[in-house]
Amino acid sequence: MNEGIACRASRISVLAALASTLALSACAVGPDYEAPAPPARMRYTPDDQRQITAGDAPAQQIRSDIAMPSSWWQAFGSAALDNLVASALEASPTVNSARATVEQARSLLDAARGAMYPVVEFTLSGQHSTMAASARGAAGNRYSGGPAISFLPDLSGGTRRRIESAQAQLAYQQAQWEAARLSLVANIVLQAIALASALEQIAAVRDIIAVDERNLELVRISTGAGKTAQLDVLTASSQLAADQTLLAPLLQQASIARHALAVLAGKTSGEWAPPEFDFSTLRLPDKLPLSLPSDLVRRRPDLRAAEALLHAANAAIGVAAAQLYPNITLNASWARTASSPAGLFGGASSVSVAADLLAPLFNGHALAAQRDAAIHAYAATLENYAQAVLQAFGQVADRLEALEQDGSLLATQGRALQVARATLSLTQQSYEAGQASLLQLLTAQRLYLESRLGMARASGQRYADTAQFFVAMGGERPTDARPEPMSTAPGWGR
Repeated sequence: MNEGIACRASRISVLAALASTLALSACAVGPDYEAPAPPARMRYTPDDQRQITAGDAPAQQIRSDIAMPSSWWQAFGSAALDNLVASALEASPTVNSARATVEQARSLLDAARGAMYPVVEFTLSGQHSTMAASARGAAGNRYSGGPAISFLPDLSGGTRRRIESAQAQLAYQQAQWEAARLSLVANIVLQAIALASALEQIAAVRDIIAVDERNLELVRISTGAGKTAQLDVLTASSQLAADQTLLAPLLQQASIARHALAVLAGKTSGEWAPPEFDFSTLRLPDKLPLSLPSDLVRRRPDLRAAEALLHAANAAIGVAAAQLYPNITLNASWARTASSPAGLFGGASSVSVAADLLAPLFNGHALAAQRDAAIHAYAATLENYAQAVLQAFGQVADRLEALEQDGSLLATQGRALQVARATLSLTQQSYEAGQASLLQLLTAQRLYLESRLGMARASGQRYADTAQFFVAMGGERPTDARPEPMSTAPGWGR
């Protein structure tokens, strides 16, 4: 009896080995994936590397021989900004959601890989009969149990293509996770700059309100001395009230930026307040790294995500093509039968070995149509990838030109502010000496206010476009490191 059992076990081992050999020797159907060739172009605009001057403001250099910093936001030289970014990356629900999705894709990849191995199960069944169950007509119980093995050899390579697709989906989710991090950091930096710009404009309006109040006092003194009419007092008061109305919208802008920073930090405005960013604590990066177009497609997470979708679409062709080929399922089982559960240890045994073949013969061209649909889907995804690359290059070109225009605008605003400040000072002196009219004083004051506000907006826009340039370059260096796994949800175990 032991020899019979050993012989049957040997048959099962030979069958499993044969199935494994067939699977390993099979070729996967469908095209093997080839990554798109890197762009041949070497520049985004006719003059990518440039020196951007901005009058008395610091100049900026855009050079391709500068490496992108791993933490690009640190180029703004603000410890408060660095700490805020670090805490937000840990607490952001959006980033944590993307990280959990990466782990989901990794688990789905493990599940897809499991199809390459045999399935081993243990079966146990029991039956009670009240009718004649034997030649003697005796009723009784019947128990049967033992291991069973089933295996689906991957003869056409469909399973391997599914694994390849799952790997591409994992790469896509990892790129989405990096894109979520980049978006979060970019929004934090931009909101910090928006807050600094709003505070700068608030300071400008408060300065001009102080000038209004001084002018009103001068007019009152002049009216008291009989040198000017009461109408001038009303005009000066009207100017003061008009300038005071500019303060509320700017205060609201600052509040909106603070509230946005709280949300990005994963907190509520009632429990947390962001640092008061201003341009005195933010440094404008003077050297900006420019990646070549061939490197940009590997740096930007959105382009790597688009390529991962292209890889998945390519694997889907193989999955669909595999349905056109026969499938073989191998099954083997060993069981004992007895009249009681305890008797299974010494009951009669039986071995079953089977092979099932399923081959498509006629399906109304449905399977071939599904393969053709996968081919067309790949073609569409390839065009989407090409469009994403074009848009990325366009964004870089926009940022280069924006920085150039920011420098010109800031230089112009700087000159206008110098002239307006000098004009206002001379006009005030002339008005006190009775050589200038109130209208001339208010006109000089208005030009000074517009120049101050324009300078604050131009500075904020230059900072914002600099941050957007880092984002267009892809932000942090791409890394193959996987995100840290999240702890399981409460009540769930691994």
